[in-house]
Amino acid sequence: MNRKIMLGVVALLTLVLLAACGGNNETTSDNNSDNGGSTENAEMDKNSNDEEGASSGETPENLTEEKDPTYSVGDEVEINADHMEGMDGAEATIEGAYDTTAYEVTYEPNDGGETVKNHKWVIHEEIKDAEEQPYEKGDEVVLEADHMEGMKGATAKIDDSEDTTVYMLSYKDTETGEEVPNHKWVVEDELSSPE
Repeated sequence: MNRKIMLGVVALLTLVLLAACGGNNETTSDNNSDNGGSTENAEMDKNSNDEEGASSGETPENLTEEKDPTYSVGDEVEINADHMEGMDGAEATIEGAYDTTAYEVTYEPNDGGETVKNHKWVIHEEIKDAEEQPYEKGDEVVLEADHMEGMKGATAKIDDSEDTTVYMLSYKDTETGEEVPNHKWVVEDELSSPE
């Protein structure tokens, strides 16, 4: 009996993870490429891939925890970003805070999907054979991040970067009411304290 319950819990968690973080339809038209990705984020499909990635809870090796973050693990915050539908305005709980460089990137998915423009965020530790120094706008890199289908191993161009604290957080989707566990990544200026 306990085995059946455990299998049910595992199946349920798998479904939640599959629904959690963006699909492979994260694209924009050319006229939205300079707007910081906000339209891209609103247009994203909510269906997720089956890879571990933006909501796996795992963090890259050699990622440095922020010693004195503005928001600590367990803090309640409000998200002021629309990387995914149902994210902007959501109440969230901080799961991790890390000191790194966050990149906005444009890449060609290696699964044949359409070009993904202004994707936020990939961190320095999610770049293959990353150099010690941060990359600059226009640099080409190979992604190790697997937040989306076709992302891992894809060649990307750096659109922008921020040396910042990045946060992993869990939140409730404002549109579906579903819990989104361990979403990666949100930068500090995309968060605020709830009123």
